[in-house]
Amino acid sequence: MSVYTAVTADELDAWLARYALGTLVEHSPIAAGIENTNYFVTTERGRYVLTLYERLPADELPFYLNLMAHLARAGVEVPAPAPDRTGALFSHLNGRPAGLVSRIDGATIEAPTADECAAVGEALARLHCASQEYRARLTNRRGPAWWRQAARAVRPYITAEQNALLSAETRFQTGFGKVKLPKGAIHGDLFRDNVLFAGHRVAGIIDFGFAATDFFAYDLAIAVNDWCVTDAPDGGLDQQRAQAMTRGYHEVRPLTADERSQWPALLRAAALRFWVSRLYDLHLPRPGELTHAHDPAPFERILRARAAAPARPLEV
Repeated sequence: MSVYTAVTADELDAWLARYALGTLVEHSPIAAGIENTNYFVTTERGRYVLTLYERLPADELPFYLNLMAHLARAGVEVPAPAPDRTGALFSHLNGRPAGLVSRIDGATIEAPTADECAAVGEALARLHCASQEYRARLTNRRGPAWWRQAARAVRPYITAEQNALLSAETRFQTGFGKVKLPKGAIHGDLFRDNVLFAGHRVAGIIDFGFAATDFFAYDLAIAVNDWCVTDAPDGGLDQQRAQAMTRGYHEVRPLTADERSQWPALLRAAALRFWVSRLYDLHLPRPGELTHAHDPAPFERILRARAAAPARPLEV
């Protein structure tokens, strides 16, 4: 959620004329994340988040925005996209596809408890249950084919030891995506900064820019790798929090025997995906204002820890 495309108050107010939301009161940039340009927007009739999609082609946007609308109608804790006067969920602003979603009141949590991890697991399972009724499909653009392409691109910038890890793990993950696991629309990026809490309750799951059709258990593994890492620098899991999240999820959408048996490989795949992404964004960045590239080192440690751990099925 960096600012790559600046939007002035006059430009935004003119664009808002296509909505029945009143005139602009104020807007301010959101200077976190790395993918899109985002602003907080207040109009005479409400509070919203404006997103200008920097990488996503316009023909993919209906998947993301209609998914959010579908989930919101199903009662999942997500921002609802705001339609314009024609019913469209996005149009172009300053040369970028752009849309508005409702702003959810809440705050992110830096140091989650086991109970909060359980609440996130339950919320993610509700999202997956609702997404099973969502008919649109979209190949994961940060899936295995992208891992391999990005790995080749970053090799000149990393050490021999890191290259060896990257080669070993991409070999290990050969065939990922071909196993038979339950799949549907996933969030794809459920880190702590993409969940808003009101007290100890999940108030909102935000930022669907990496949503895609993929394995539900892979989506859960992505969340566990962020929410349940210990404070130690070795990338290990806090077993109490990890168990709370997976059990919370399982109570809402029971995990299959195949999902539980594939769990160690899914954790490794999720770690590889974000290590490679962070290496790519660090060494091959795009120009932009207020940009923030995440440090790849934590996910290198997480990947090493997951690869070294015994390959035991998940117990829930």
